Amino acid sequence: MLYIIGALVLAMVSLLMYLLLVTVFSEEQQVTRRLRRMSDYEASQAKQVEPLLRPFRERVGAPIAESMHRLGSAIAPRGYMESVRRRLTLAGRPGGMDAGRFLAVKFLAAIGVGGLFTAVSIIRPLSGVTWFLVVLPLVVLGFFLPDLWLSTRRNDYSAAIRRALPDMLDMLTISVEAGLGFDQAISKIVRNTSGPLAEQFGWMLQEVQAGVSRSEALRHLAQRTEVSELNGFIMAIVQADVFGISVSTVLRTQAAEMRLKRRQFAEEAAQKAPVKLVFPLVLCVLPATLIVILGPAVISFMQIFG
Repeated sequence: MLYIIGALVLAMVSLLMYLLLVTVFSEEQQVTRRLRRMSDYEASQAKQVEPLLRPFRERVGAPIAESMHRLGSAIAPRGYMESVRRRLTLAGRPGGMDAGRFLAVKFLAAIGVGGLFTAVSIIRPLSGVTWFLVVLPLVVLGFFLPDLWLSTRRNDYSAAIRRALPDMLDMLTISVEAGLGFDQAISKIVRNTSGPLAEQFGWMLQEVQAGVSRSEALRHLAQRTEVSELNGFIMAIVQADVFGISVSTVLRTQAAEMRLKRRQFAEEAAQKAPVKLVFPLVLCVLPATLIVILGPAVISFMQIFG
């Protein structure tokens, strides 16, 4: 009996060691670690060349996502799909999501909320008033909740571009003044940095490599982001290219201006903070303070006049 128990323990330990070694030293893990050492732009290019480098969820979920895309495209009107596609572009296409898939997610969210309450009603029946006043508004909220998430994502994406632009311009200025061309300087920054702005400049470089002129690729970049600071920089670069002005001079001027705008934006946000603190103070802090201060007095009055 002891030999059997020992053999089972040895087999379990061997199996655990084998699984650990396979998990840590497998070829897929080695590829994953190499991709992590690459920049976001280089990793995205590698995944486009070799689809097997993509994560498991993307490879397995691709057929389901394609079915959702066809379903959403068939249901929604064309004008609405164009609007959703534009909003997804301004949000940086999170997760590579397209308009059809986003619309399918909205329907799935609404159906999920309805299915949850249907399962609850099987256990405990709900009245018609509850269905009309509670369930139906929650289903509608579930349908529009992805729109709220997309709007928040767009604001965060634009804010990230606005924050990273001054530092990016400083690096561009140093690279151009060191002797690199404008496209080579952008390529070097894209390889060594990450974030939404580097991603957008990477897409711009892809368009240039595909044969699109640099000025046209920069205009496409402005249309994809709609960030006023970035649009001003792009217009300055396009005008410098047209009139033959030194790019390094334009970059240095734009970098100083962007740093000033970023400081002004931070000061504006700091000035708004006291106004935003009024509502939490009135709704959360003030009631608790009144309860702590007036609570004993109210209890004493109730005991006296009770």
